[in-house]
Amino acid sequence: MEIPEDLQNLYSHWEKHTRSQPPQTKVPAHLEQNLIKEISLFASKRMHAWENKIAEKPRPYSDDPILKNYRFCNIYRELDAQTIQIHQDLLPLKDNFELWLLNLAFHRFVCRPQTVKDIGHLSFYTKDNEKVMQRLQNLSRPKYGTAYVFPISAIQRSPYPTREEFFCLYLPTKIPQITQLIQTFSEETVNSALPKILPAFAFNLKFHWTEILIDIAYQFPDKINLFKDFHIGPGALPTLKRLSKIEDINNVLNALAHIALPGFPYLTLNGKPVHLSAENWEGICCEFRKYSNLRAGQGRRRKY
Repeated sequence: MEIPEDLQNLYSHWEKHTRSQPPQTKVPAHLEQNLIKEISLFASKRMHAWENKIAEKPRPYSDDPILKNYRFCNIYRELDAQTIQIHQDLLPLKDNFELWLLNLAFHRFVCRPQTVKDIGHLSFYTKDNEKVMQRLQNLSRPKYGTAYVFPISAIQRSPYPTREEFFCLYLPTKIPQITQLIQTFSEETVNSALPKILPAFAFNLKFHWTEILIDIAYQFPDKINLFKDFHIGPGALPTLKRLSKIEDINNVLNALAHIALPGFPYLTLNGKPVHLSAENWEGICCEFRKYSNLRAGQGRRRKY
């Protein structure tokens, strides 16, 4: 399916992702062939469910007994509603990378676009940020998202022990330094970028900075390469370990980013398929674990 025009205009990485890593059609021998077929079938069904939703077809969007009853992330993270909302909100700031990055981090830490809409953006002026903090403190619940919970324990012994103080007062002190660091990047992988950013940030919030680096890659694709050496979260780990008994899981993920799945309904740009990056595959492996668990009568049941 051709990328909807509004999403073509929202992100800047599409063209690069049609040509970054020309995939091979043959699955490497060291990967479990039958499991690849299972994952491919799951990914195709999930993608078709998104297509049915976009076409405004009635629910259920899938006839798969698991997919029609339970919630799963999209195959392409770019299609997730919250990611779309965040990038739409930040588009006017894109020409000011430092300010864009500050509010991108703010969005990802808050994890609820409506909250940022209600209280306004951060700046590099303390008095303005104190007003944003006051609005955040006074905002009715829910004001923080649950997609990934901010670990409050990481900041409780710092000079910024509350989320409101950390987001509104600490972030603006650190983003200029991190901006300078990122401006030196060229095709940096997520795994090589994290050890540079986290010490500068001074808090080991690896998951949140992984999310931010993905967003940077969507808008500034020359800075971050999502096709290799991507950070692997605990959700994807079981699937990647099942895929190969002999290869390191990082090599498994890199190998997946070079595979063209037969029959998979890729997004297309001017008819050219948008290849599945290592970042996409990490998400697929995570969602497939959830799918497999539910199919076996186990796991968390996130219903529609």
